[in-house]
Amino acid sequence: ESSLHLPAPKDVMVYSYNFHSSLRWSPVKVDRGLVLYTVHFKTEALKQWDEMNCTRIAQTECPFPWSLKERRWTLVLRVRAERGQVTSDWVETDPFVAERNTTIGPPKLNSVTARSDSLLISVTPPFASEAGDFLQYHVSYWENATTTTKKETQTSNTLFKIGDLKEMTLYCFSIQVELMTHSHPHLLGLQSAPECHTTIIS
Repeated sequence: ESSLHLPAPKDVMVYSYNFHSSLRWSPVKVDRGLVLYTVHFKTEALKQWDEMNCTRIAQTECPFPWSLKERRWTLVLRVRAERGQVTSDWVETDPFVAERNTTIGPPKLNSVTARSDSLLISVTPPFASEAGDFLQYHVSYWENATTTTKKETQTSNTLFKIGDLKEMTLYCFSIQVELMTHSHPHLLGLQSAPECHTTIIS
């Protein structure tokens, strides 16, 4: 590498799960010495680069500060490598909007109560909701013997029932969350791992 320039960080991307976001990149390798990194951000509204509590850090990840928690803001971030007075070029991300670009995890399963003809299921949303959020739970379930025929049900309640089941039968289900907001297309979350329970005898 030339003495006046460092290679730029590669694989620069925003990683966002349940609205916890951070910028990540691959380490820049040099023959000797420690490479540090500086991250800036700008919003669509202000269009000027600002420091983001990650100036001359050794890590290859920079968590978003609390001040950037607005889900609807359009953010662009950039990172460069530095060693002494020598720096790399900046690498910019694509525009990031949390409400559109975060990955929503499955809901947390609190309890399942098996009855003779139904399963009563209690879940917790994967993230704290904000004003204007509407969460829809998509539940797919199947009799374990016939995994090919899945049935679907939807609910906005965190306590719901899968009904019309046979007694003494093993049923499996999987749940995913859909976030509905006014401003963006709906965001569909990851599906939970299948959970199986046997209905009781009446």
